[in-house]
Formats: sequence, C-alpha cells, structure tokens
Amino acid sequence: MCGIVAQVGARACKERVLDGLRVLEYRGYDSAGIAFYRADAPRIEVVKAVGELSQLEARLDGVDEETTCAVGHTRWATHGKATCENAHPHVDTFDSVAVVHNGIIEDCHQLRETLRARGHDITSQTDTELAAHLLSDLIKEHRSLERAACALLSSLEGAYSFVFLLKDYPEQLLVVRRRSPLVLGKGDGCYMAASDQLAFPDDVRDVTFVPDESIGIITAHEQRIFDVTGAPLALSLQPKAVAAEQRGKAGFAHYMLKEMYEQHRVINRTVQFYQVIGGRDDAVFHEGQATHNSLWKQLALSAEQIHGLKKIYIIAAGSSWHAGRISQFFFEQVLDMPVSVLLASEFRYMPFFPDKDAIYIFISQSGETADTLEAMRMVRRERMHTIALTNVASSTIVREADGFLLMHAGPEISVASTKAFSCQVVSLYWLAHRLALERNLIDGTAMRACEDELLVAGQILQATMERYKDELTTALAPRYACFDRMIFLGRQISYPFALEAALKLKEISYIFAQCYPAGELKHGPIALIDSKTPVVIFSVLDELIYQKLIANVQEVKARNGHVVIFAFEGQHELIALADTVFIIPRVAPLLGPLAMTGVMQYFAYALTNELGHPIDKPRNLAKSVTVE
Repeated sequence: MCGIVAQVGARACKERVLDGLRVLEYRGYDSAGIAFYRADAPRIEVVKAVGELSQLEARLDGVDEETTCAVGHTRWATHGKATCENAHPHVDTFDSVAVVHNGIIEDCHQLRETLRARGHDITSQTDTELAAHLLSDLIKEHRSLERAACALLSSLEGAYSFVFLLKDYPEQLLVVRRRSPLVLGKGDGCYMAASDQLAFPDDVRDVTFVPDESIGIITAHEQRIFDVTGAPLALSLQPKAVAAEQRGKAGFAHYMLKEMYEQHRVINRTVQFYQVIGGRDDAVFHEGQATHNSLWKQLALSAEQIHGLKKIYIIAAGSSWHAGRISQFFFEQVLDMPVSVLLASEFRYMPFFPDKDAIYIFISQSGETADTLEAMRMVRRERMHTIALTNVASSTIVREADGFLLMHAGPEISVASTKAFSCQVVSLYWLAHRLALERNLIDGTAMRACEDELLVAGQILQATMERYKDELTTALAPRYACFDRMIFLGRQISYPFALEAALKLKEISYIFAQCYPAGELKHGPIALIDSKTPVVIFSVLDELIYQKLIANVQEVKARNGHVVIFAFEGQHELIALADTVFIIPRVAPLLGPLAMTGVMQYFAYALTNELGHPIDKPRNLAKSVTVE
C-alpha cells in the first residue's frame, strides 16, 4: 500500500516522518522517498530509494536534522514500475512544488499531453507527478495558493489525497482530498498529515479527518480547511484512536485482527497480479511471476467461448457464496449478462440443466471445500466449462477445474474469513470488467479505472476501520455485546453484504443474527422489531435504492427500533435516523460493500472480544470444510 506521512512545525522532521513510514511499511511497498525544505538554500530537496526504508535512510545520512517541513511516502507501484524515477515525492519542472499522493488521477493521459505541450518536463510514468506540474501552473495563473488549490480540485478527475510542499510557501503544507483517506494530527508545536493515523507519534494526541472534496492549508500552529469554492469548513479535533502499543504486527492480539489489517495490502497485491496476467504493460508483481496476456490461458477460455458467452453460474458456500452474490451485480451491470448464484451444498441435489454457452465459477478460499468440489465435479461430468477462484494454488479445486483464477490474499488462519472474502469481491469485480473489455463493452480506460477503483476502495476499507476501532472497542462493544439477538438489513447489493455481516457476528460472537432484504421487512420480519433487538442496516450508493432504504429505516424507527447504520458520506437523511452510525467515504457505486468491509468486520470482532469468546477458533467451526 502507499503511505503518506508529512509534518510542518518547530520540531525536527526527518526522523518523525521516517518513524511514521516505518509504522506503515508492514502493509507493503517497493520504494520510498522524502522531500524537505532547505532554508539555507532555499530549495526543496528530494531523496528517494527503491526497496526497503533502510535504503532511503542510508541516503539520508548528513541531511539537515533541523528541517521543519517534510513529506514522506512509501509506494506500491501501480502507474509505472518500482524505480527511483517513479517513487514519490515528485516535483514540477522548476523544483518549486513537491507532492506525495495516494489514489488515482483518472484523466492522467490527457493531462500528461497537455502539460507536455505547455513545456513541462515529465520524468516519470506516474499520474502523481502531473499534479505537481499542474499546481505549479495554477499558482502562477491565480497568484493565490488557495485559489490554485480550488482550481486543482475542480480540474482533476479521480480519487486522491495529496500533500504538497512548496518552495514559495516554506512553512506550510497543502493537502487536497477526494475519496481517498487523509488524516491530520496535532502534535507538540507541529501539525502532521498521514494516510493513516497509525503513522502519528505519541505526542500527536488529536486528529482531524479531512472531509471529502476539501482542501487544507496546514502550518505549525493551525489548520484551515475549505471546500472547492473556497468556503471555510468548521472542523473539530478528536482524540487519536491509536495507541503506540497497537502499531505494527507484534501488537495484534488475534489472527483475525491481523488478517483484517492485511486486507488493504493483499487487495493491492491481487490487483497488481491481475494487471500482469491481464496484459498491463506498466504493471509489476513482486511476489511471483506471470506472463502478459496469460489470463485466458489460466481460465482456459478461447476467444470464441468469451464472445459466445450468454450466462454465468457462480457456486460457493459461506462467505464465498456471499462474495458471489455481491458479484452478481458486477457481472449483470458491467458485462450485461444474466447470473445465477447457487449454494454448493444445495446445487448437487437440484435438477441440473447443462448450459453449453455458460461458464461455471466455483469459489473456495482453501480450494478444498467438499460440497463445492463435488458440485464442480458434477458440472465437469456434463462437460461444462468450470473455473475455480481460490487462494491456494496447490489446491484440489485448481487441479480439477478447467481453468482457475488465483487471489493473492496469503494464508488466512482465523476461521472467520476476512481478507479472503474481500479479495474474492476484488477478483470478481476485476474479472467482470476484464470480460467486458474482451467483449468490447468497455475500453482500456475503463479497465484501468476499475483497477484504480479497487485500490481506492481498499484504502477506504482500511482507513474507516482504523477510524472507528477505538470507539468500537471502548464504547460500542460493551453497549451491544449485551444483546442476545440482532436483525441485519440491506437492499440490492448491500443485502448479500448484510448476509456476510450477520454471518461474521454469529460465527464468532454467538449472538443470534438474522438477515433480511429490507424491502421484505413489512412482509413478516417487522413483527420482530422492538427496543431489545438492534437493527443493523447497510446503505447503498444507488440513489433510487437509497431512498427506498430510508423508508425501511423509518418503518423500524416508528416501532421503537434501535438502528445501527453503515452509511456513506453525504447521506444526511439516513445518518440522522441512526442511533449509532459509521460513515464511509464514497467509492465507485458497486464497491460500497468492499469499502464497508473493514468496519463491519471490526464491529463483529470488538463485540466478540468484549464477550471473551475464542475469536480465531470459534466453537464447532473449522477453517477448511472438507466434509459435506
């Protein structure tokens, strides 16, 4: 994952920025860099290195320890290979602007040509560098940093968080955020900015989450945040939710917690691997090798099969079935193709009508799930085309399927699936787009946007979980762990996600959790609503469905129901109805469930921890279900 750490203030910056980068390095990166202001020159100095932070530290020997303004970054390559030229920070042609960046600039290809035509010398393959050149132009045009920043936010498409260091404004940082998380921290005589509050040192006790579509100018003593029109935004500091002993892998109390925190990194790794096998020339993959355009060979699909495809069947069990049900919306909306999602345990015992113009996708984290394997074997006996989606390359399902698609979630030890579930959603979203690209339903730009949307959603998954974990642990878990039962509701794509959330809660906390489609509430389940049964509701990013969901929540509230709502930024009417609310930054509409995954899982984890149950090995359950 990419990590941002920056500081402006009276204290020496270099070590504090490096310490923050060290905290974030467990999430994965391939290069790192730091830019700082040299008052004695005056100038911006940039130091970058490929590889581990130790390589960067070696290059920083002798650097001014007293610099009071610096930005640092750890990069996981997406636009361009892992080289010093592509590492952050990036500077403009005149070395007057330095920038670090998480996210994606969607209109980068056109912007690159425009900037080159204006005479800018662009030295990297990244989209990030373009922001430095563009801001440099806008400052000259508007003669005001605030107006230039507003123009930058208005002119760039995509999802991004930027932190800029400027030679002509040496004692301040400029931050810009759209859909990609960014947090500010107030320390002793300084302000800091980071992609994750984990990176802040102990003296940073208060934080501010930068609102979406906003700009901030940060000095050692104040932060000013305003919207795209330049209107100031009222903000309040809140206590930092991360204690020092919780940093790094050594602080994880359970495998489940560790694996929840690995999700962002493994999402990045999975997307990178798919870029390689899908034929992206600028993709890199550091933990394995793949041949360009090897996707169809792995899936054992010919061009004739792809273009003749008329239907998709998805067969799975448990969390994998929930991922499949979520992906039904991907394939039907992106690929414009009907999809049937079936439970493996039921599939073998229902009438089977072979469909030669279909593919059958079987999902199994371990690749050894007995009922899924048996269902696949039945389909293969009818000579239908089978594809396995799994996390284990050496598994039975890979060996027996006609084709396969591997996730790169890494080993998952906890019985309750976390990172495997999120990687399944990622894999199926990507596959829907890749098939659409092959069938000429989308173009290469849309395919790249799909990959970038996944990376942004992974960032938000991580940041939202981190934002709410302290409140969940200290306040909400004691409050909700005392309930014996809960009702979970969702609509459209959030309904199968609500099924997964209810499963997470019941399998580790042993709290009875029943899930319903919200639209079915009045057809019976509404009889269960009372003040002793919390109703957990998951929102959507489809405006029509959102309005329907509000009506369902009002039905619950009218019957003295207690509602816990997972909402998205800007959904003010829904948020106002909540007794407890988790607010998630907006993402691509179909990726709402992925963005909510982290905080949903932490909700179940925190309640279980409060109850004192064995989180990694809940009673009666096994990680790999090898019997029917």
